Formats: sequence, structure tokens, C-alpha cells
Amino acid sequence: MTRLITDVAEAAALLRGGALVAFATETVYGLGADARDARAVAAIFEAKGRPHFNPLISHFASADAAFGEVVADRRAQTLAARFWPGPLTMVLPRRPESRIDLLAGAGLDTLAVRVPGHPQALDLLRQAGIPIAAPSANRSGEVSPTTAAHVLAGLSGRIAAVLDGGACEVGVESTVLDLSSPTGAVLLRPGGVTAAEIEALIGPIGRPIPPSAATATQTLRSPGLMLSHYAPRLPVRLAATSVEAGEALLAFGPDPLRGAGAMWNLSPGGDPVEAAARLFAGLRWLDAEGARLGLSAIAAMPVPAAGLGEAIHDRLTRAAAPRL
Repeated sequence: MTRLITDVAEAAALLRGGALVAFATETVYGLGADARDARAVAAIFEAKGRPHFNPLISHFASADAAFGEVVADRRAQTLAARFWPGPLTMVLPRRPESRIDLLAGAGLDTLAVRVPGHPQALDLLRQAGIPIAAPSANRSGEVSPTTAAHVLAGLSGRIAAVLDGGACEVGVESTVLDLSSPTGAVLLRPGGVTAAEIEALIGPIGRPIPPSAATATQTLRSPGLMLSHYAPRLPVRLAATSVEAGEALLAFGPDPLRGAGAMWNLSPGGDPVEAAARLFAGLRWLDAEGARLGLSAIAAMPVPAAGLGEAIHDRLTRAAAPRL
């Protein structure tokens, strides 16, 4: 049963223990989990009924903490000095040593980071002592929540607790700005900080092109738009019912196929939440180990399409798509 709580220390302890806790920010209520914990992050998608592994925003108590996980250029530093804490999210290159779990960043080499402007959210981040991954705390496709009651109406019974922080001041999600390219900035989502305010500090910013155009041109580095995405260097063969010579195996369930040169089992118990949590790490490990062993491909066993299985199938389909 989901509890409504007001004790920040209690919420922080729940998050450190791997539980899901909704909390207020100045924009909307976020559904928080330890951003370093793959299983906790996967549980966010499960609770929301979110059909795809869209990149999540990781929240931090300070700009220094956020920039410890990403590479921040002068533009990012300038914007942070002006708008953090506040409703601006920046997408920046992920540091190789970043502690943020791959699933929180959807397996990309970028991360979306923010320092929220809500006093209780900042207190929670400080007391938890961890980065918190948090999309809006609502069922997928529903209206974003701006009160604790809104969260309970949609997620009661699916998460551990809601930390009541009152009504959200801004009421719309944060602005998301892609700064992953040194030659241009792209507004991915309008929000609490206006484009004009951003341009006054760093100059003109672009607007995203439609996903169909991005797929055709391959020119926009925007999360999840490309058909061939999340792809290891080794080709991926889907729905494998046997292992061919020279293949590594991405297995699922208690009866993995035999004969693989290397194997990573997403979930020996057949748990789609565990499988989701281990997907990106598994692809990276098999790619590296397969290359070390001189293997030629990765065979991926089927994962049932129900629940998070749909998202796993989507990411594997993109990983297996022809390189463009």
C-alpha cells in the first residue's frame, strides 16, 4: 500500500533502499528512484506502465553533483549559474566514470540532468545522498500530477510512498535543452524556462525536427528517435531459438540456449523487470566480451511482450536494425 508521508528523512531512506517515492518539485511531482540502481529504475517504467525506455531526468542537489556525471561546457555552466536550482534540464555527454545506471539514460552516451528548485526536493536529495531519476509521477499517457492527491489517484498501490510537498508552483514540466553537441543547442521540450531566456545567455537555439525526418536524415542526436539505436558493434539476431557458430547469447529465462561463446542472462527467473534492468549492461558486456573472444554476432532469445517486455523488444529491435 502506498503511504502519504511528510518526513523527508523517511523518504530518503526508502529511496536509498531501492523503493519508489513520489516527491514534489517546482514543476510537477516526480516518481523517484535511486538513479544508480538498475532494478529501481526499471520499477519506474513498470509502475507508470511506460511502454518504452525513454531517457529519464536525473536530479541532483547541486550543479557540482550533476556535472560530476556529465561533461559540462561553458554554455552549460552559464545556464546552471542562472537557472539552477530551477526548471531547466540539460542533456549533456555522459562521463565514462558516471555512476548513473545505463537504463536511466536509455543506453545513450548522454544524460539528462537537473537541479530542482523546490526546497523539499533539494532537502530530499541532500538527505538521500544519491542522484534521483524521476519522470512525472503519473500513469503513462495521463495528465502530470501537481499535488500529492493526483499522484495517489494514479499510482496508489504501485509505489512505496508519496512525500507531500504541497501544490507545485510551475505546474508544467521542466524545459529540456540538448547541449550534447558543441556546435549547437536544441530545445527538446519547452517548459518552465523559456527559449528566449536561454537565447539571451547562449545565443540562438534550434528546435527539434520530427522523428520521421530524424530517422531519414540521421542528423538529430535526440533520444530514441533513430531506427538504428542502442546498437552494439556486433550485429544482433532476434528471436533466436538456437545459437550459431561464433555467436554470443543474450538469454532470458531458466533454460538458456546452449553453445554460445559468451552468455548474459537477462533474468534466469524470467522476470521482465529484472530483464529490463539488465538489458543495456548485458548488450555492452556481450559486445565487449564477444569482440575479445572473436565472436561475430549476438543471438537474442525472445522475451514475452507483456509489460516491460514490450520496451525490451523495442530496444532490441533498434539494436538489430541495419546500420545506416
